[in-house]
Parts: sequence; structure tokens; C-alpha cells
Amino acid sequence: MRSAQPATVTAPPVPEVSTEVVTPPAAALPATPEYVVVESESAPVGTAVSRETQHSTVPLQAVADAAPDPEASEGGVSDAAVVPSTSVDVMDLMDESTPLARELANESRRREKLRGRVLPRPAETRIMTVSNQKGGVGKTTTTVNLAAALASAGLNVLVIDIDPQGNASTALGIDHRAEVESIYDVLIDDLPLANVVAQCPDISNLICAPATIHLAGAEIELVSLVAREQRLRRAIEAYAAERVRTGQERLDYIFIDCPPSLGLLTVNAFVAAREVLIPIQCEYYALEGLSQLLKNIEMIQKHLNADLVVSTILLTMYDGRTNLAAQVAAEVREHFPEQVLGAVVPRSVRISEAPSYQQTVMTYDPSSSGALSYLEAAAEIAQRG
Repeated sequence: MRSAQPATVTAPPVPEVSTEVVTPPAAALPATPEYVVVESESAPVGTAVSRETQHSTVPLQAVADAAPDPEASEGGVSDAAVVPSTSVDVMDLMDESTPLARELANESRRREKLRGRVLPRPAETRIMTVSNQKGGVGKTTTTVNLAAALASAGLNVLVIDIDPQGNASTALGIDHRAEVESIYDVLIDDLPLANVVAQCPDISNLICAPATIHLAGAEIELVSLVAREQRLRRAIEAYAAERVRTGQERLDYIFIDCPPSLGLLTVNAFVAAREVLIPIQCEYYALEGLSQLLKNIEMIQKHLNADLVVSTILLTMYDGRTNLAAQVAAEVREHFPEQVLGAVVPRSVRISEAPSYQQTVMTYDPSSSGALSYLEAAAEIAQRG
């Protein structure tokens, strides 16, 4: 028998692989527009801005069309970073298809409304007490930021800190150590207010009468003093007369930051003021304390200060993601339609961070949403005055 021979398998020839890279025709590639980020007018190119600075995406071709001719620029240097606002309307090109884009577009529109606005000077000094016996509703934050916003607009503003915690003094960068002369010495020892006011280091038109820890015992010491409810009012009147005598400009606004209580310090503030500004946190507990506060204000009106009125209510710490915030805001607006401001202060990390740097949010991050809200509130208060 013939022996079996092993089968021979022949591999097919390997085709040559070309190393040449084939580039598809330009028409086959998807057309992807190029974009360039352009700073909004609220934060011009070249300024230090935060993460919350508004941006808009504009087609590169639009920017190129609007950019000046390099040959026409001085010295032949192109100024391509500057985009004339008359050539490109960023708001028209802004994409609002996402919630974040809509929010950014809304903030840009709000800034445009405030741009160039001149706040009117009141006919006489407006003295406003910022009060709410519930703690943590934003009394001090509202006081210092409204004061900073108005002072930044060229108005003369005084902040009187009668809260023993001294948080308003801290936010304005004012020294309030125990050995510093403060509003305590004005109330207890009849020291002139002019001797304790200090200049805010960040804003030229803003001054502050600081509070020290000694103010914690002032409630007890005031009990035995004559005209205990009138002492702050008389100190303010004497200070206003002193400014006139020395040729200084009249104060436009005086904000009094109250402690979260309804003791003699707060009563002094109510008697000294003509208006009450009530910050209300957009939560249920804030509504509970409002009725008691209004009863105390009525008592002050009957017995100590007939001219006192609740002129302003500001909604603070608003969280648009919750139904509760919207319900509280709607209920407050229903009961106080004339007093509630249209501006609403949202929850903002920047607002919370600013005091740790001894600043208001107006100087710490003027491009933030919190600063924008307080600017709107300040403008609304000035227009109402």
C-alpha cells in the first residue's frame, strides 16, 4: 500500500499595503464652525474676573468681520481682542437652548438695564433700620451690600452696627476690637458719633460706626439711663448737625444693622429711623417671626415714633429649584404688594465668601449673581425714595 503523503498548503499572496494617507475631499468633511469666547461688557477683556463671569460664544467669522483692520491700527498692531459692540450684538447670538445658557442670558440683560443708570439723591437723609428678630435671614449681608451698592453709585452712606456680634463692621473692613471706641460709647457714655465713625477702606463714600463686644451688656445698662429709647436718635441728629457745621456733605442714607432680637438696642434703632427694611428668607420659619415683628413696629409707632413705616421687604436666600421658595415669595408678595422689592437675592457662594475677606460682595466679586441682585435692589430703593 502506498503511504499517505502530507498535504501541502500554499498561502495566498499578501497584497501590498499602501502607506499613502488618503485625504477625503473637503466637501466630505462636516462643516464645524469655529467659536471664540468673548467677554461680556460687564467684565471687559483684561480685567480679573471670577468663575461666575458671563461669557457668550460668537462665531469667529463675526468677530473677524468686526475686528479693526491691522493695517489701519496704530503702529500696524492689530487690536483683535477688542470687539466693537456696535458691530456684534452678543445677546442676539447667544444660545438659550439650555438652562445655564438661559440664566447667563438673563443676567446679561439685567446688567444692561443697570449700565449707566444714575441713582437719584434723596431730598433728605433716609434712615433705614434693617431688622428681623429671626437670625440667619441676611440682615447684616443686606445692610452692608446695599450700603456698598449705593455708595459705589456716588451717594454718601453711613452704616451703624448695633449688633454685638459686629459682623457688619467685619464685612466693611472696620476695626472693632474691644479697645476701639464704638457705638457702645455713643449709647452709654454720650460720646459723639463723629468720634467713632471710620472710613471703609474699599469704598470712599461709605463710613461705619462699629460695634464691639461691650455692646452685649448695653441692654442691661440702658435700662437705668434717661431717655433710653432716644439715645441713638439724638446721636444721629447731633452728628448730622456736626457735618453741616464743618462743611461736609449731607448723608444720603443711614443703615442701622440690628441684632436678631427685639430688645432695647432694636428699639433704639426703630426710634431713630423713619423706615424699616425687613429681609425675609424664603423659608417657612421666616414667615412665623414676621407677624411678631410687625406687632412690635406698631407699638413703636403708637408710643415712640409715629413716622416709622415698613417701606421695604427684600426676599433673600432664594432657591429657584425649590417649590417652597416660590410659595413663600408668592405669599409675601400677596400680603405686602407695595413693600416687596422686585429684586430677589439668590443663594450665592460669593456672598458667603466675601466677609471672610473683610469685603462686601460688591468689591469681592462684582460680576457675581449676588452682586447683581443687590445692585438691582439698591437701584429700586433709590427710585422709590
